[in-house]
Amino acid sequence: MTRLSNGNQVIAALAIDQRGALKRLLALAAGGGEFANDILMDFKKVISSELTPYASSILLDAEYGVTASELRHADCGFIAAYEKTEYDASTPGRLPDLLPIWSAKRIKELGADAVKILLYYDVDDKPEINDIKHALVERIGSECIAEDIPYFVEILTYDASDMDVTSREYASLKPHKVKNGAMREFSKPRYNADVLKVEVPVNMNFVEDYTSEEPVYTADEARAYFKEQSKATHLPFIYLSAGVSAKLFQETFVFSKESGSTFNGVLCGRATWKDAVAIFAKEGEEAAKAWLADQGRRNVEELNDVLVTKASPWTEKVEVN
Repeated sequence: MTRLSNGNQVIAALAIDQRGALKRLLALAAGGGEFANDILMDFKKVISSELTPYASSILLDAEYGVTASELRHADCGFIAAYEKTEYDASTPGRLPDLLPIWSAKRIKELGADAVKILLYYDVDDKPEINDIKHALVERIGSECIAEDIPYFVEILTYDASDMDVTSREYASLKPHKVKNGAMREFSKPRYNADVLKVEVPVNMNFVEDYTSEEPVYTADEARAYFKEQSKATHLPFIYLSAGVSAKLFQETFVFSKESGSTFNGVLCGRATWKDAVAIFAKEGEEAAKAWLADQGRRNVEELNDVLVTKASPWTEKVEVN
């Protein structure tokens, strides 16, 4: 875990394991059409080479991110995503699947410092659906124990009714989904998770003082949810950016810390590099590198500055031998 952390033992990681969603972003930026896999791989390589000098570790997929992992800074750790991109929308339950030619053993042989699995999870879904997901997370946990490699479990919550997770309606459900689904369930010893990568427990766009609309949560209610989330696990946990702006993501950390949360870092993706997508698609690699060397670097460094005072060391929760 030390290999994945900064000098304060906080995880300040960069995420670029997106595949299907990133392809769509690139295609949209270019005005439509299909983007070949080599273009996707090239974008990941640009992100890795330009931004890893300022990150403690990088999350890449074993599918299209292997060459990008080789371009990371020497001091930057490597977390490898084990799952296939997204999920099969034709099957109920948003069931996960693994990359068929990879295993925890092969990921470790690749040079990765940790394994990551993404899970879409609704704590209120049918037991037979969630039992499949539980078994998968258990299975990978056993693999990681056997290979002596850290295991990151990323949970994206949703509601089985398929309501929009950015909606006001879902915002009222989110604290329960995150705390009882993402946190309590996967903190159980049977899963052997080392780190939980999770959403913040509220939609900040509906928090009092953060919205121009009628809020779903008062500021005090939101603070209570952040504190409850922290108490719901004994494990280190880090926040995912979920595509929000860099500014709102940083403000969220401040709010979280003021609420009494003991979060242990971030795995930040689109909030850091999203604006480089259109530049890469329209103007090419060198223009994207120039943007990343300037604004992209500032996004990462500003995030790092906030983490210095707002994130807690994971060593406060895990005994280091």
